[in-house]
Order: sequence, then structure tokens, then C-alpha cells
Amino acid sequence: MGWSQRLFGVLRRALSKEVKEQVGTDRFGNKYYYIPEYKNWRGQTIREKRIVEAANKREIDYEVGDIPTEWEAWIRKTRKTPPTMEEIMKNEIYREEIQMKSQDFYEKEKLLQEESNKELPPPVQTQIKGHASAPYFGKDEPSVTPTSTGKTFQPGSWMPQDDKHHS
Repeated sequence: MGWSQRLFGVLRRALSKEVKEQVGTDRFGNKYYYIPEYKNWRGQTIREKRIVEAANKREIDYEVGDIPTEWEAWIRKTRKTPPTMEEIMKNEIYREEIQMKSQDFYEKEKLLQEESNKELPPPVQTQIKGHASAPYFGKDEPSVTPTSTGKTFQPGSWMPQDDKHHS
């Protein structure tokens, strides 16, 4: 940020009665600020703001996870109070424990799966063809090769049978 932009920011905050209060810093060096609701010089009510001043000034240096989840929840206003360092450390230890437990679980599950795959016999091949609802169940399946070439078909030569005459 250039010196002119910083000067403009200072003048804007001085005229707008904006009071930026630092509420905390995380282990990455990001600073978190709270700006309470205020009225600007035109009498408009400006809502409260929660902002982060990133330690990496360039967006290209920013990566997902550079803001702890507790601070992100505060910035997004899903929690009312800013997190304490003790809370963040406690949650970090808890996340590491869960990650270790899940890794142990997956390793045990993989070993059990390998053992169970060794003990199972190969699947038995069934001899039943077709489905019970098929009209040809238990019989030879209908041929997929045509029985007629189509050269002998005469339009109008076949008529469906009338069921009334068979009784």
C-alpha cells in the first residue's frame, strides 16, 4: 500500500468517526479489528464491522487455513466474542487428537479388510440365466440373431388372432 493510500485512509477514518479497535492477533500474525456501529458525517448509521489485516499483504501469498477457524467464525459473525489464545490452542490440540485417532482407525480398518479378503473363498458362479419374470425363464434365451431377413415380409399378410373365436 502506498503512502498516499494510507494518508487517504487516515483522513477518511478521522472524518467518519470510525474507531478501529484491535481485538486480537493470531499465531500467523494476522490482526483482527472491531469497528462499532457509528453515525458518519452525513448522519447515516454505519453498521459494525469486523475486519482482518492479513500478515501477508499480497493476495497471492494467502492460502486457505491462514485464518484460524475460531477467528473466521468471529469475522463472519457466527460467534459474538473474539476467541482467546487458550481457546484456539485447546481446539488445535483437539483437532490433532482427532486426526491421530482417525488415522489409527483407518490403518486398523485397512488391516482388517486385508485379513478378511484373504479368508473369503472366490465367489460361486451361478448357472441360472434370466430373471423369473422373463417369459423365457428356465428355457433357452431368445436368440439375438434375426430369424428372418425381412425379404419375405408382406404388409397386411398377418392379422392378430381374435380371442373370441378360440373359446
